Amino acid sequence: MGLWAQLTLVINIMKEFIIGPNDAGQRLDRFVAKAAPLLPASLAQKYIRLKRIKLGGKGADRARKLARGDVISMYVNDEFFETPTAGNAYLKIGDPALDIVYEDANILLLNKPAGMLCHSDGGDFASLISRVQAYLYQGGEWRPLEENAFAPALCNRIDRNTSGVVIAAKNAEALRILNDKIKNRETDKYYLACAHGVPDPPSGLLEGYIFKDSVKNRVYVDSSRRPGAKTAVTEYRTLASGNGLSLLECRLLTGRTHQIRAQLAAAGHPLLGDGKYGDGRLNKPYGEHRQALCSHKIVFAFKTDAGSLSYLKDRAFALSDAPFVTKYFPGVKI
Repeated sequence: MGLWAQLTLVINIMKEFIIGPNDAGQRLDRFVAKAAPLLPASLAQKYIRLKRIKLGGKGADRARKLARGDVISMYVNDEFFETPTAGNAYLKIGDPALDIVYEDANILLLNKPAGMLCHSDGGDFASLISRVQAYLYQGGEWRPLEENAFAPALCNRIDRNTSGVVIAAKNAEALRILNDKIKNRETDKYYLACAHGVPDPPSGLLEGYIFKDSVKNRVYVDSSRRPGAKTAVTEYRTLASGNGLSLLECRLLTGRTHQIRAQLAAAGHPLLGDGKYGDGRLNKPYGEHRQALCSHKIVFAFKTDAGSLSYLKDRAFALSDAPFVTKYFPGVKI
């Protein structure tokens, strides 16, 4: 089915609104946006044009000013009248605008831009998962009204200001398998990082213990174990250096919160643009305000049976570039 086709097929319920004194004087399309808060603006305009939204039983221009006593008839699915929440945010998204790295019947690999949340924080509903759900809903691959509990979900997540590859599961079996593989370290994740200075040696391991302060949402690196701390190991290699910066490829051997950012900072090479673990004095000349970190490659290094996802075994998926690589290391090929 094409975009919104499945919605068009099932719209058969009409809601009526009688305009009172507090609603009079506003445009038709603005009233519709308030009455059906989850209806995407693009779909609302389409419904007005197709006369699925009528004024006084007739079609009307979207800019028509409403008067007291006007009757608005809306042939719109019930779910669009619900209160917006993180769980139904996909309904509000007209254009998911996903950067798809790979897709099949079970999974999506997506290139999340820096600045986008993986999950809603309660204020911004245009998160990556909402876009994924909107994409699958509009394409007819996910029909939430026919599901008891399942919704498409992300299998991994990266920080808001980190870019790169995120895995989404289209069905419950894929989600279960991938969650298990990630938990058991049967996927390899590689990051590109732009750090201050030149690491010596140029490649090696960053090893230590990470303690998380949940109140401050930051972690601390120690060389010795203490209560609540967890082992953190990052493998790195230097790809290029110049102008006071180094481009590194980092492989996570453990998966701790802010692991790469905190360990590189502790080693004396904070990430360019990192406001939490970085150095404002070093960052200022570059004018960067987001950490230069990109999850650029994932390898499905399955060691045990992967069931319906066995076809992914040993396959690698990588981005060909990252914004900070192009900007600071234009001659380097990833």
